[in-house]
Amino acid sequence: MVLVSLFVSVSIINNCNFSAYSAYYLQRLIVISFHQLYETYSADVYRFAFWLCGDRFEAEDLTSETFIRAWVKQDSIRTETLIAYLLTITRNLYLETLRKIPQEISLQDVYPDPNPDPEQVVAMQSAVTSVHIFLQTLPEIDRAAFVLRVQHELPYAEIARSLDISIAAAKVKVHRIRKKLILNQIKSEEATK
Repeated sequence: MVLVSLFVSVSIINNCNFSAYSAYYLQRLIVISFHQLYETYSADVYRFAFWLCGDRFEAEDLTSETFIRAWVKQDSIRTETLIAYLLTITRNLYLETLRKIPQEISLQDVYPDPNPDPEQVVAMQSAVTSVHIFLQTLPEIDRAAFVLRVQHELPYAEIARSLDISIAAAKVKVHRIRKKLILNQIKSEEATK
């Protein structure tokens, strides 16, 4: 009712020829009416805005903006009650802010982290350490053949030439070490269980 009288008063001031004193007096009444309007409905508008957005500061902004819009658009009320009009403004302002916020995409589902987690890093370091310790127990020529094949990816002919052994002997040495490594890995897994 206060806002309706406020709207009627503003339209009367705009459409009639009043003296400057009368216009000032009527505008003074409108400011008081607007203050009464704010005092009457601000708590309801704030609660509704807080319910919509869930953030205290955003709800305060929406409440303030609602009353500013109500003041600016005071000539066009399209609802039967003032509270419905104010809450409609609040909802529309909230929806407007949602449209301005860029849509966020969860990176966790779409782009998983390519780096291993810390447990995997520790497990890999432990496995490398155990392989290194195992290789140190082997004769040097066997260890060299294995490292040249696995780490440096040299062909068996190059390994045989650099170690001064036959190609078949290079293949056998690498194969036996791989077999021993697998057995060693199985034993260490059984020991941890």
